[in-house]
Amino acid sequence: MTKILTVRELVRGFRSGLSVCCSRSGRGWRDAGTRLLSMKAQSAHLVLDDGTRMKGFSFGHSRSSTGELVFNTGLVGYPEALTDPSYRGQILTLTYPIVGNYGVPDTQELDSLGLRTNVESDRIQVSGLLVQDYSHDYSHWKSVKSLAQWLQEEKVPALYGVDTRMLTKIIRDKGTVLGKIEFDEQSVEIYDPNQRNLVADVSTKEVRVFGKGNPIKIVAVDCGIKHNIIRLLVKRGAEVHLVPWDQDLLGLQYDGLFISNGPGDPALATTLVQNLRKVLESDRREPVFGICMGNQITALAAGAKSYKLPMGNRGQNQPVLNLLTGQAFITAQNHGYGIDSQSLPPGWSPLFVNANDGTNEGIMHDSKPVFTAQFHPEAKGGPTDTEFLFDAFISLIRNGKEVSIVSVMPRKEQPTRRAQVSKVLVLGSGGLSIGQAGEFDYSGSQAIKAMKEENVKTVLMNPNIASVQTNELGSKQADSVYFLPVTPHFVSEVIRTERPDGILLSMGGQTALNCGVELYQSGVLQRFGVQVLGTPVESIMATEDRQLFSDRLTEIGEKIAPSIAVDTVSDALQAAERIGYPVMLRSAYALGGLGSGLCVDRDQLRETARKALAMSSQILVEKSLMGWKEVEYEVVRDVADNCVTVCNMENFDPLGIHTGDSIVVAPSQTLSNEEYHLLRETAIKVVRHLGIVGECNIQYALHPGSLEYCIIEVNARLSRSSALASKATGYPLAFVAAKLALGIPLPEIRNAVSEKTTACFEPSLDYIVTKVPRWDLDRFQGMTREIGSAMKSVGEVMAVGRTFEESIQKALRMCHPSVNGFEPQLPMNEAWAEPPDLQQNLAVPSSTRIFSLAKALHNGVTVDEIHALTAIDKWFLHKLRRITEMEKHLGQYSSSTVPLTLLLKAKQDGFSDRQVGAALHLEETEARELRLRQGIRPWVKQIDTLAAEYPAVTNYLYCTYHGQEHDIDFRDQGVMVLGCGPYHIGSSVEFDWCAVSCIRALRRLGRRTVVVNHNPETVSTDFDECDRLYFEELTLERVLDVVQQEGCSGSIISVGGQIPNNLAIPLHQCGVSILGTSPLQIHRAEERSVFSTILDQLGVAQAPWRALSSLEDAIAFTSQVGYPCLLRPSYVLSGSAMNVVYGQQEMKRFLEEATRVSQEHPVVITKFIEGAREVEVDAVAKQGKVLAHAITEHVEDAGVHSGDATLMLPTQNISQGALEKVKIATRKIAQAFDISGPFNTQFLVKGNDVMVIECNLRASRSFPFVSKTLGVDFIDVATRVMVGENIDQSRLPTLDNPIIPVDYVGIKAPMFSWPRLRDADPVLRCEMASTGEVACFGSDIYSAFLKAMLSTGFKLPQKGILVGIQHSFRPKFLAAAHQLNKEGFKLYATEGTSAWLTANDVPAIPVAWPNQDSPGSAASLPSISRLITDGDIDLVVNLPNNNTMFIKDNFLIRRMAIDHGVPLITNFQVVNLFAEAIKHSGKLDATSLFHYRQQDTSQQG
Repeated sequence: MTKILTVRELVRGFRSGLSVCCSRSGRGWRDAGTRLLSMKAQSAHLVLDDGTRMKGFSFGHSRSSTGELVFNTGLVGYPEALTDPSYRGQILTLTYPIVGNYGVPDTQELDSLGLRTNVESDRIQVSGLLVQDYSHDYSHWKSVKSLAQWLQEEKVPALYGVDTRMLTKIIRDKGTVLGKIEFDEQSVEIYDPNQRNLVADVSTKEVRVFGKGNPIKIVAVDCGIKHNIIRLLVKRGAEVHLVPWDQDLLGLQYDGLFISNGPGDPALATTLVQNLRKVLESDRREPVFGICMGNQITALAAGAKSYKLPMGNRGQNQPVLNLLTGQAFITAQNHGYGIDSQSLPPGWSPLFVNANDGTNEGIMHDSKPVFTAQFHPEAKGGPTDTEFLFDAFISLIRNGKEVSIVSVMPRKEQPTRRAQVSKVLVLGSGGLSIGQAGEFDYSGSQAIKAMKEENVKTVLMNPNIASVQTNELGSKQADSVYFLPVTPHFVSEVIRTERPDGILLSMGGQTALNCGVELYQSGVLQRFGVQVLGTPVESIMATEDRQLFSDRLTEIGEKIAPSIAVDTVSDALQAAERIGYPVMLRSAYALGGLGSGLCVDRDQLRETARKALAMSSQILVEKSLMGWKEVEYEVVRDVADNCVTVCNMENFDPLGIHTGDSIVVAPSQTLSNEEYHLLRETAIKVVRHLGIVGECNIQYALHPGSLEYCIIEVNARLSRSSALASKATGYPLAFVAAKLALGIPLPEIRNAVSEKTTACFEPSLDYIVTKVPRWDLDRFQGMTREIGSAMKSVGEVMAVGRTFEESIQKALRMCHPSVNGFEPQLPMNEAWAEPPDLQQNLAVPSSTRIFSLAKALHNGVTVDEIHALTAIDKWFLHKLRRITEMEKHLGQYSSSTVPLTLLLKAKQDGFSDRQVGAALHLEETEARELRLRQGIRPWVKQIDTLAAEYPAVTNYLYCTYHGQEHDIDFRDQGVMVLGCGPYHIGSSVEFDWCAVSCIRALRRLGRRTVVVNHNPETVSTDFDECDRLYFEELTLERVLDVVQQEGCSGSIISVGGQIPNNLAIPLHQCGVSILGTSPLQIHRAEERSVFSTILDQLGVAQAPWRALSSLEDAIAFTSQVGYPCLLRPSYVLSGSAMNVVYGQQEMKRFLEEATRVSQEHPVVITKFIEGAREVEVDAVAKQGKVLAHAITEHVEDAGVHSGDATLMLPTQNISQGALEKVKIATRKIAQAFDISGPFNTQFLVKGNDVMVIECNLRASRSFPFVSKTLGVDFIDVATRVMVGENIDQSRLPTLDNPIIPVDYVGIKAPMFSWPRLRDADPVLRCEMASTGEVACFGSDIYSAFLKAMLSTGFKLPQKGILVGIQHSFRPKFLAAAHQLNKEGFKLYATEGTSAWLTANDVPAIPVAWPNQDSPGSAASLPSISRLITDGDIDLVVNLPNNNTMFIKDNFLIRRMAIDHGVPLITNFQVVNLFAEAIKHSGKLDATSLFHYRQQDTSQQG
């Protein structure tokens, strides 16, 4: 295997020279950048025959040219397309906007046949080329020159800067369009090339022979033959005699006759038509095969008619059906004329038909061996799916009269039979965690929608209370929903109750997949007659078991990296010795790279393997391919073996970083046609061999300097990438996969975007999508920012643009409001280390490396130097360098001197108004006014899956500064709803639920909706959820652009969490109508000092507080009230930088952090009330009157963030007197802030004392929980309030008439991702740490609590419990310890705790502290590590506080539990409730919430 230098080696190589390089290259940097940007490209015009003029910039030869305008929707293959003779006389428009990325290979290189190796003819055939954006810097191992150089060498004009989407729509709508590329003072007349016989222009003038001596003689009529056709015939044993187009054919001797592709009107090639007619009318039996023009010539010779197609079929994604077998193929095409199938004479039949427009794609003779294809089976560029037609041709020749056309075609699959199911169980993924997040809410929702569309009843099991898919009512919802753990036991119980006859395993991530495999292996599914829909379980197991996977790939000659599957640490060490270090470790049956890691030596491997085997029964030790490219394909296959690749994606980062943690672009940017289709062909081969039905994801490692590749893995289910691909292309993968699981063939499913074409196609993109992950690593103590093969990001964003620069800058801003774009500035305005170690920051991947790249480029580090340190492809680095150069260049001007063209170019390069303002020394609003005065506004474009080839009926939109027209009109004046942005800690799927509930409520009310969001994991960004979906930034600039363009009647900012809430005042100041509570009131509540002042004025109790202006203020306050105290920044979500301070040393550190995240607003300090219980009120008010409310209680005492707390509804331990005080305070706050809409208030309750903590005048993360528990959609109520609808209050839980469940209790439990965060301390603090939540229900608190715990992945202990308790907890914990002992658990504890427990009649076995190495009795004590590894300890209770001794040891114990997959409890109240629940719960039932509520209603009735 080709060797790649590791990053370590590269760093060593550059260690001595980088700083010198930086300073050396930095001196000339400004001049180079200025020179680059000031070089003005020569302009020219595209002139259409109707007089339309479009300005562009030349990158080809400066010569005017004329021809017919055509477009090609291919994503790759421009060298092949430009040299295709079928384009003779045409000005080619490439719909994919970024062209020139991989340069041009050696166009003179010849193969063994004397043909040009890398192109399809001896010259560029097009009359001109039009593109949106030209890549001046190319990057590819095989390229020798730029596209511009090649065009200039061949004297072909080319323009960039043209709105190619607009042009495509003109061609689509008008049909034939003639035009010219015209340079100044080079006037040329528009001419129709189709009026002359173009075949004569491109045909050979003499007979040429290829493959001389081969046994089969084939005469190939050259109408414009492509080189690859000749190659494929010769490869199959043919001696090809290439003859001129007008050669007499009847008198030639041959074994087979081939009619090639070619340009123009076939009817003008009359000589050829007549010559071929003589052959067809003779008694000759030699097979005849025609391609493209050959199809048309054959049909004309047979007596059929040709006609000019409205726009022609050109591209690489045309779906074609074989009428003999029903099989569908994806084909490359390039023709402007077609054959009228109705005009075929008797004895002839259509063979292929276009699945989209129904046009003829090939014919066959009923008795003679004559057949044709309108498409290009030689596929260069394009897919190779139909290359078998050359085999069919050769078979006809070799076997003569013994075979027919039918017999040489691929055998027809057995007729597909739809799955005979009436009720399907859908398994969800549970609570959100790192590696398994909101994408499964989206995929599950899509699956249910598909099932309902096919009249199949659905039963959903998913404890994720915050997800849209677990809604009880609605046309897109499941018939029954069970909030239960997705475990074999509970799934079996639901199967027993509901009796489904089908089950879907592929929509719930690894949780559902692993559970389904276990149910299959245990025989449960077979026993109850439940059919696994979609991919068979055997195929799932073959992709999840690393050894099986490797074996199956070997069967078809494909490979993974050299690897060995093992199940012990010792075997892993032996495997690594055989393979050689460094090695990559991967876990079986794991998600998001859990347990994986790069190991450079034995010690690192031993530790990583030990942790991985704690989570998985098998690991793969694999040769490291660090530095290779990582590429993904999303593949769809049906039961009839129709197979398409829906989206390909390329990681910005090289292999070694989990794809979930990498920046990803779609489509790939640096792959040539050869690489793209090599991997595509492999993907289809693998998926077919594995027998996957539905959707899957295949990941590759591709060598950056050759065609060598390895398959990393196949996910036989919907994945995070699937959700991204769905949103990136507009192709609803989960929806289609669910239909395929029912046995519906792919060609029968409609493309939801066009509603005319089939879903059996491969989307064409005329934009670029960039995904950037969102991390929250700074929240966790002890965490580094380094990233690797195990995923750590908590969410992601997706940006759409017409160039990489535009897309990447948008994406970076989407990730965090503090980021302006690609700038040398860390998020949250964090300072760089002094001095910054750029070598380290570049060489070691981290969550902030993209900003280190900006800093390096800003400092003058060259692209070559950065590439050597990072292995990031130079094409990406060149693009980033251009952003940096633009910023520098822009900074040389002022607002009065900046040229219009430069300002527009900056916007086209993705610069925000804030960035432009910073460069020109203006405020953001001033920069906006400047560009608006210059008439610079974004254009609104559609995402339509087909690059404008067909009209889109959906309004799935993005904004770009590359364009000349909008794709839509703006007459709706709908209500705008701002979504939640990227999932991150504190803002997750619950806010997507709120947004979707709001959107659906508006649509039920007949209101048009405009949604702005950029999170590909959400249901709100499903294009059929709203009337207008803008996949766009949630920034002031972009929201104003959309509001002003759409003329929105109002905007709702209170359902998407803190990001839209923070826009309330800025939008209000810009004149935007904010629906609901006034933005001024929102500001009063968010500004903590103002809010606390108002509470004092209202006489509402709160803890002592003070607004801080200095550290001295804080110290003075603590001297009055004493420690502990709580620091609280303003305008933050999930307790960002909120900390309990126990002493003066912590005060300085925490105050600096709080000030950094809340720079524009004061930080407030309050007295921290110890021993208090926290209570929350979720409510909706109208003009200050509370219409609906719910009160929840935390299990944990105050000090744990509400997002990390376990919530109970109804409350269990709060007195009626305290509850009344809570209601009184809620009523006062609603009135004081004149609330109209949703709000959430948090209280401290200690005895009967009630104090307000804070109030958020927006929806909260507990809104889904209270809404579903009570059966009242609080967001529906709030939406009606905000748009002024009348509301029936009789069924609402008002303050006077609350709805309080009697016969059931709901428990919402947090979901943590500690196993992913290997260095983090898994303890709960004021700052939120959970990544998701679940909720379960029971007849009492105990059963609900245990089910909720089990839903988080908690496993009930069977053997022993390790107890570690801080001294102050001991007396309170004794009852719980007695109870656990009584339940039969063996207790272990460190020496002091063990002695205390034993002294209090609770037997406990002493164990040694992890770091204890002192002599004496401790030396013989059992090791905690060994007890956990051996399974003797299967629960760890570790209760620290701020005074805990043995801080390091306790941390090691907690981490040991997490890293070995052992449940951990770190909260005193939770462990008490756990002990009580074990005592009281008994057998846990599998009752649905609906049945509980039905029972509760009948009881109360």
